[in-house]
Amino acid sequence: MTTATTTQLWICTRCGMIYDPAEGDPDGGIAPGTAFADIPDDWVCPVCGARKVDFIPYED
Repeated sequence: MTTATTTQLWICTRCGMIYDPAEGDPDGGIAPGTAFADIPDDWVCPVCGARKVDFIPYED
């Protein structure tokens, strides 16, 4: 895994929630340090319930 893969932020296209691999989603069972690609496909946005496929790479 490359640093770019593990540090890439992802944004929910429905609500704007940003998934940060450094923080993970502990309430959703995703440990800090988990790259977006390693999240199970059935994971949903903790804010709006959107599917993983509704997230796109975040560019600031």
